[in-house]
Amino acid sequence: MTRQTVFMAQALKAPVRPVSSGIRILLNEHAALTAMLRSMLLMVERGPGDEPERFFDVMRAMLFYIDEFPEKEHHPKETDVLFTRVAKLVPDLFATIQRLDRDHMRGEAMIRQLQHDLLAWEMLGESRRRGFAASAQRYVDFYLEHMKLEETVVLPAARAHFSDADWKEVDTAFGTNRDIFGEHVRREPVYDRLFTRIVTCAPAPIGVGAGS
Repeated sequence: MTRQTVFMAQALKAPVRPVSSGIRILLNEHAALTAMLRSMLLMVERGPGDEPERFFDVMRAMLFYIDEFPEKEHHPKETDVLFTRVAKLVPDLFATIQRLDRDHMRGEAMIRQLQHDLLAWEMLGESRRRGFAASAQRYVDFYLEHMKLEETVVLPAARAHFSDADWKEVDTAFGTNRDIFGEHVRREPVYDRLFTRIVTCAPAPIGVGAGS
């Protein structure tokens, strides 16, 4: 029994029911993204050191992952499959669902800004480091709060109100995801290569690369 399962059951004041495969995948993706976001902040704190080429290569790969997988596969399925059902079944959460959908759109713009700020740091030097660091921290804080709202409000509501047919749709939708971390998802070689690149090049304790 996972910590998320216990928490959601307590929030509902109801017996624990098995978590669907789709929700396990969603939570795995949240955990993977959280690890990537925190690793990005650790990389920023360390800075380029004596190996700026490797540093910026890893940072670009991290931002590419954050853009490529969550924005293109994870978020659309949350919106189209999970959020729409919760909003229909629990009208009191309509405003919350609207906020989460706005977050998805806002997140795309924030990623573009982060990619621009990283390029500015790489091309123009240390004078742009503080700007990127501030943007990165804002994005991480924003995204962690977004995922917390999903896990503590939306998922408990889904577990309280979804029918077996609803869960089948959720499981089918998220079961096609191709993350590079989750144990329950179909693995895609291109994402495996991206993950290997990040882990191999990033210095310890973020990855297995030698420290700079």
